[in-house]
Amino acid sequence: MKRFENKVAIVTGAASGIGRATAIKFAEEGARVVLADIGDFSDILNEFEKFLIPNSQFLIQKCNIGERADVVNLINTTVETFGHLDYAVNCAGIAGKVSKPVHEYPEEDWLQQIQINLIGTWYCVKFQLEQMMKQGGGNIVCVSSAAGLVGQPENSPYAASKHGVNGLVKSAAIEYATKNIRINAICPTAIETPMIMHGRRKLAENPEALQQAINFQRMKRMGHPDEVADVALWLCSDQSSFITGHCMAVDGGAFA
Repeated sequence: MKRFENKVAIVTGAASGIGRATAIKFAEEGARVVLADIGDFSDILNEFEKFLIPNSQFLIQKCNIGERADVVNLINTTVETFGHLDYAVNCAGIAGKVSKPVHEYPEEDWLQQIQINLIGTWYCVKFQLEQMMKQGGGNIVCVSSAAGLVGQPENSPYAASKHGVNGLVKSAAIEYATKNIRINAICPTAIETPMIMHGRRKLAENPEALQQAINFQRMKRMGHPDEVADVALWLCSDQSSFITGHCMAVDGGAFA
Protein backbone atom coordinates (compact mmCIF):
# COMPACT_ATOMS: atom_id res chain seq x y z
CA MET A 1 0.00 0.00 0.00
CA LYS A 2 1.23 3.50 -0.82
CA ARG A 3 2.00 5.80 2.12
CA PHE A 4 -0.82 8.25 1.42
CA GLU A 5 -3.48 5.99 -0.08
CA ASN A 6 -6.96 7.55 0.30
CA LYS A 7 -5.54 10.56 2.14
CA VAL A 8 -6.21 14.18 1.13
CA ALA A 9 -3.46 16.76 0.76
CA ILE A 10 -3.47 20.47 -0.07
CA VAL A 11 -0.35 21.84 -1.72
CA THR A 12 -0.15 25.61 -2.19
CA GLY A 13 2.23 26.99 -4.79
CA ALA A 14 1.60 23.75 -6.69
CA ALA A 15 2.03 25.10 -10.21
CA SER A 16 5.82 25.23 -10.12
CA GLY A 17 8.99 24.59 -8.16
CA ILE A 18 8.87 22.84 -4.81
CA GLY A 19 5.05 22.89 -4.73
CA ARG A 20 4.83 21.18 -8.12
CA ALA A 21 7.29 18.46 -7.06
CA THR A 22 5.43 17.93 -3.77
CA ALA A 23 2.02 17.63 -5.45
CA ILE A 24 3.32 15.08 -7.95
CA LYS A 25 4.92 12.96 -5.22
CA PHE A 26 1.74 13.01 -3.12
CA ALA A 27 -0.27 11.82 -6.12
CA GLU A 28 2.26 9.10 -6.93
CA GLU A 29 1.94 7.89 -3.34
CA GLY A 30 -1.84 7.55 -3.61
CA ALA A 31 -3.09 10.84 -2.14
CA ARG A 32 -5.94 12.91 -3.52
CA VAL A 33 -4.31 16.28 -4.06
CA VAL A 34 -5.69 19.81 -4.16
CA LEU A 35 -3.38 21.91 -6.31
CA ALA A 36 -3.60 25.55 -5.21
CA ASP A 37 -1.84 28.43 -6.96
CA ILE A 38 -2.41 31.71 -8.78
CA GLY A 39 -0.19 30.59 -11.67
CA ASP A 40 -0.52 28.49 -14.81
CA PHE A 41 -1.22 24.83 -14.10
CA SER A 42 -0.45 23.50 -17.60
CA ASP A 43 3.01 22.20 -16.67
CA ILE A 44 1.88 20.14 -13.69
CA LEU A 45 -1.17 18.84 -15.59
CA ASN A 46 1.19 17.49 -18.23
CA GLU A 47 3.09 15.68 -15.49
CA PHE A 48 -0.09 14.20 -14.05
CA GLU A 49 -1.11 12.97 -17.50
CA LYS A 50 2.33 11.40 -17.92
CA PHE A 51 1.79 9.38 -14.75
CA LEU A 52 -1.81 8.56 -15.76
CA ILE A 53 -3.17 10.05 -12.55
CA PRO A 54 -7.00 10.04 -12.82
CA ASN A 55 -8.90 13.34 -12.68
CA SER A 56 -10.82 12.07 -9.65
CA GLN A 57 -7.56 12.07 -7.70
CA PHE A 58 -6.81 15.77 -7.92
CA LEU A 59 -8.49 19.16 -7.88
CA ILE A 60 -7.20 22.47 -9.24
CA GLN A 61 -8.01 25.58 -7.22
CA LYS A 62 -6.95 29.12 -8.03
CA CYS A 63 -5.88 30.70 -4.76
CA ASN A 64 -4.01 33.84 -3.70
CA ILE A 65 -2.95 32.96 -0.17
CA GLY A 66 -2.64 36.65 0.68
CA GLU A 67 -6.44 36.93 0.35
CA ARG A 68 -8.33 35.52 3.35
CA ALA A 69 -11.42 34.68 1.29
CA ASP A 70 -9.36 32.66 -1.20
CA VAL A 71 -7.89 30.53 1.58
CA VAL A 72 -11.28 29.95 3.22
CA ASN A 73 -12.67 28.90 -0.16
CA LEU A 74 -9.70 26.57 -0.69
CA ILE A 75 -10.34 24.71 2.56
CA ASN A 76 -14.11 24.59 2.05
CA THR A 77 -13.78 23.33 -1.53
CA THR A 78 -11.31 20.65 -0.43
CA VAL A 79 -13.66 19.32 2.23
CA GLU A 80 -16.72 19.54 -0.03
CA THR A 81 -14.89 17.58 -2.74
CA PHE A 82 -12.94 14.99 -0.75
CA GLY A 83 -14.61 15.00 2.68
CA HIS A 84 -11.63 15.83 4.88
CA LEU A 85 -8.07 17.20 4.99
CA ASP A 86 -5.16 15.09 6.18
CA TYR A 87 -2.10 17.03 5.04
CA ALA A 88 -1.20 20.55 3.98
CA VAL A 89 2.12 21.60 2.51
CA ASN A 90 2.26 25.38 2.26
CA CYS A 91 4.77 26.19 -0.48
CA ALA A 92 3.28 29.39 -1.90
CA GLY A 93 5.37 32.51 -1.48
CA ILE A 94 7.11 35.29 -3.33
CA ALA A 95 10.65 36.63 -3.50
CA GLY A 96 11.69 40.26 -3.58
CA LYS A 97 12.15 42.12 -6.84
CA VAL A 98 15.13 44.20 -5.76
CA SER A 99 18.22 44.04 -3.56
CA LYS A 100 18.26 47.08 -1.26
CA PRO A 101 19.37 47.91 2.30
CA VAL A 102 16.59 48.33 4.85
CA HIS A 103 16.39 52.15 4.69
CA GLU A 104 16.10 52.11 0.88
CA TYR A 105 13.77 49.16 0.42
CA PRO A 106 10.52 50.14 -1.37
CA GLU A 107 7.66 50.10 1.13
CA GLU A 108 5.17 48.56 -1.29
CA ASP A 109 7.47 45.62 -2.02
CA TRP A 110 8.29 45.16 1.68
CA LEU A 111 4.62 44.98 2.63
CA GLN A 112 3.75 42.68 -0.26
CA GLN A 113 6.27 40.06 0.87
CA ILE A 114 4.96 40.21 4.43
CA GLN A 115 1.37 39.94 3.16
CA ILE A 116 2.00 36.86 1.02
CA ASN A 117 4.79 35.03 2.81
CA LEU A 118 3.78 35.60 6.43
CA ILE A 119 0.14 36.68 6.61
CA GLY A 120 -0.80 34.39 3.72
CA THR A 121 0.92 31.44 5.40
CA TRP A 122 -0.88 32.33 8.63
CA TYR A 123 -4.22 32.28 6.79
CA CYS A 124 -3.38 28.83 5.44
CA VAL A 125 -2.27 27.44 8.79
CA LYS A 126 -5.21 29.03 10.65
CA PHE A 127 -7.92 27.53 8.47
CA GLN A 128 -6.13 24.22 7.98
CA LEU A 129 -5.94 23.90 11.77
CA GLU A 130 -9.64 24.71 12.14
CA GLN A 131 -10.54 21.86 9.78
CA MET A 132 -8.07 19.44 11.36
CA MET A 133 -9.43 20.20 14.81
CA LYS A 134 -12.93 19.31 13.59
CA GLN A 135 -11.82 15.93 12.27
CA GLY A 136 -9.45 14.99 15.09
CA GLY A 137 -5.99 15.51 13.60
CA GLY A 138 -3.76 16.29 10.66
CA ASN A 139 -0.32 17.36 9.59
CA ILE A 140 1.02 20.67 8.26
CA VAL A 141 4.36 21.51 6.66
CA CYS A 142 5.32 25.09 5.79
CA VAL A 143 8.07 25.68 3.26
CA SER A 144 10.03 28.51 4.84
CA SER A 145 13.62 29.31 3.84
CA ALA A 146 17.20 29.42 5.02
CA ALA A 147 16.44 33.15 5.16
CA GLY A 148 14.29 32.27 8.16
CA LEU A 149 17.37 30.98 10.00
CA VAL A 150 19.90 33.76 9.34
CA GLY A 151 19.91 37.37 8.24
CA GLN A 152 20.07 38.18 4.52
CA PRO A 153 21.59 41.55 3.61
CA GLU A 154 19.57 43.54 1.08
CA ASN A 155 16.71 41.03 1.37
CA SER A 156 15.17 42.14 4.67
CA PRO A 157 11.44 41.67 3.94
CA TYR A 158 11.94 38.13 2.70
CA ALA A 159 14.11 37.23 5.71
CA ALA A 160 11.67 38.90 8.10
CA SER A 161 8.71 37.07 6.58
CA LYS A 162 10.45 33.69 6.76
CA HIS A 163 11.62 34.25 10.34
CA GLY A 164 7.96 34.97 11.05
CA VAL A 165 6.87 31.72 9.41
CA ASN A 166 9.29 29.78 11.61
CA GLY A 167 7.97 31.52 14.70
CA LEU A 168 4.41 30.72 13.64
CA VAL A 169 5.28 27.06 13.11
CA LYS A 170 6.98 26.68 16.48
CA SER A 171 4.16 28.42 18.33
CA ALA A 172 1.44 26.40 16.61
CA ALA A 173 3.33 23.15 17.16
CA ILE A 174 3.28 23.76 20.92
CA GLU A 175 -0.39 24.74 20.95
CA TYR A 176 -1.58 21.64 19.04
CA ALA A 177 0.98 19.05 20.17
CA THR A 178 -1.61 17.18 22.25
CA LYS A 179 -4.37 17.47 19.64
CA ASN A 180 -2.99 14.96 17.11
CA ILE A 181 -1.75 17.77 14.85
CA ARG A 182 1.90 18.16 13.93
CA ILE A 183 3.34 21.22 12.22
CA ASN A 184 6.89 21.64 10.93
CA ALA A 185 8.84 23.87 8.56
CA ILE A 186 11.41 23.23 5.85
CA CYS A 187 14.16 25.81 5.34
CA PRO A 188 15.83 25.29 1.95
CA THR A 189 18.85 27.16 0.67
CA ALA A 190 19.47 27.43 -3.09
CA ILE A 191 16.96 25.15 -4.84
CA GLU A 192 16.71 25.20 -8.62
CA THR A 193 13.23 26.71 -8.98
CA PRO A 194 11.83 29.47 -11.21
CA MET A 195 11.73 31.80 -8.18
CA ILE A 196 15.48 31.71 -7.61
CA MET A 197 16.60 31.23 -11.20
CA HIS A 198 14.51 34.08 -12.63
CA GLY A 199 13.66 36.14 -9.53
CA ARG A 200 15.53 38.84 -7.62
CA ARG A 201 19.05 37.53 -8.28
CA LYS A 202 18.28 36.14 -11.77
CA LEU A 203 20.73 33.27 -11.38
CA ALA A 204 19.86 31.90 -14.81
CA GLU A 205 21.22 35.09 -16.37
CA ASN A 206 24.05 35.83 -13.93
CA PRO A 207 26.84 33.21 -13.93
CA GLU A 208 28.71 34.93 -11.10
CA ALA A 209 25.67 34.98 -8.80
CA LEU A 210 24.87 31.39 -9.75
CA GLN A 211 28.37 30.28 -8.80
CA GLN A 212 28.10 32.13 -5.48
CA ALA A 213 24.86 30.26 -4.73
CA ILE A 214 26.47 26.95 -5.65
CA ASN A 215 29.58 27.65 -3.55
CA PHE A 216 27.43 28.41 -0.49
CA GLN A 217 26.31 24.78 -0.43
CA ARG A 218 28.93 22.41 0.98
CA MET A 219 27.88 19.90 -1.68
CA LYS A 220 28.77 22.52 -4.31
CA ARG A 221 25.54 22.20 -6.25
CA MET A 222 22.02 23.58 -6.28
CA GLY A 223 19.30 21.51 -4.64
CA HIS A 224 16.46 20.01 -6.68
CA PRO A 225 12.75 20.56 -5.90
CA ASP A 226 12.29 16.78 -5.61
CA GLU A 227 14.79 16.71 -2.75
CA VAL A 228 12.71 19.22 -0.79
CA ALA A 229 9.46 17.47 -1.69
CA ASP A 230 10.84 14.21 -0.30
CA VAL A 231 11.43 15.94 3.04
CA ALA A 232 7.92 17.41 3.01
CA LEU A 233 6.33 13.99 2.47
CA TRP A 234 8.52 12.44 5.14
CA LEU A 235 7.43 15.10 7.63
CA CYS A 236 3.80 14.36 6.74
CA SER A 237 4.27 10.62 7.10
CA ASP A 238 4.15 8.42 10.19
CA GLN A 239 7.90 7.97 9.81
CA SER A 240 8.32 11.36 11.50
CA SER A 241 5.63 10.82 14.13
CA PHE A 242 7.67 12.25 17.04
CA ILE A 243 8.68 15.45 15.24
CA THR A 244 6.80 18.71 15.60
CA GLY A 245 7.86 22.35 15.80
CA HIS A 246 11.03 21.64 13.83
CA CYS A 247 12.43 24.07 11.24
CA MET A 248 14.59 21.75 9.19
CA ALA A 249 17.40 23.11 7.03
CA VAL A 250 17.56 21.44 3.63
CA ASP A 251 20.80 23.04 2.66
CA GLY A 252 23.44 20.76 1.17
CA GLY A 253 25.46 21.24 4.36
CA ALA A 254 25.54 25.04 4.11
CA PHE A 255 24.84 25.51 7.82
CA ALA A 256 26.89 22.57 9.06
